[in-house]
Amino acid sequence: MKLEGKVAVITGGSRGIGYAVAEAFLREGADVVICASRQETAQRAVEKLRAACPEAAVEGIWPDLSDLESVRRDFQAVVERFGKIDILVNNAGTAESTPFGKYTDALFDKVMDLNVKAMFHCCLVAAGQMERQGGGVILNTSSMVSLQGQPSGLAYPTSKFAVNGLTLSLARELGPKGIRVCAVAPGIIETDMMHAVPESVIAPLVARIPLGRLGQPEDIAKAFVFLASEDASYITGVVLPVDGLARN
Repeated sequence: MKLEGKVAVITGGSRGIGYAVAEAFLREGADVVICASRQETAQRAVEKLRAACPEAAVEGIWPDLSDLESVRRDFQAVVERFGKIDILVNNAGTAESTPFGKYTDALFDKVMDLNVKAMFHCCLVAAGQMERQGGGVILNTSSMVSLQGQPSGLAYPTSKFAVNGLTLSLARELGPKGIRVCAVAPGIIETDMMHAVPESVIAPLVARIPLGRLGQPEDIAKAFVFLASEDASYITGVVLPVDGLARN
């Protein structure tokens, strides 16, 4: 198993891509702590993961990611329970598609606070712990729109461009301390949110993908497993697209 003996914290781990990453990590031998926005959400996901992986160790926490001290407190509880944090997956985030002319300060700040500032808080706390341990891995969820933008809802691609910058800069700064930092940039993934999108909208999107299908959460989870494992021990500062698209 690629992650045996590792302790991973996954934000946004109660559903979608984050849940798939949590399940994949558990199957690869990691102890996993998922972060959710509410206690009941975290507990439901933990119960489901325990049923899927009965031999694995999984727990839930629900820090306020916008509050640095809340993150410190809950991450310290993870260290007290498991002794360390080897892997941080920053997956919590929000997307939206408001036209530019209808933006408000409050909406822009909401997206940036969760997608960037919360990630900064988690990186800051986890990196301190990893430095004390002598190393670790930080993995961030970016997006295909961080590489090409999108026609509406500019706060989301703006936040993901920032995620890429944070990833590359931290990789340079934390590498000498034994901490690798990478990001995964998913494409169009078939999550619960996509189920509400009409087929007339989805079909043209699929037509652009040479592989001829939408991505699955498990496709993204496999990329996270690889980057978290020793198979990627000489890889840092990478924003890995997992979108089914062909590139030069």
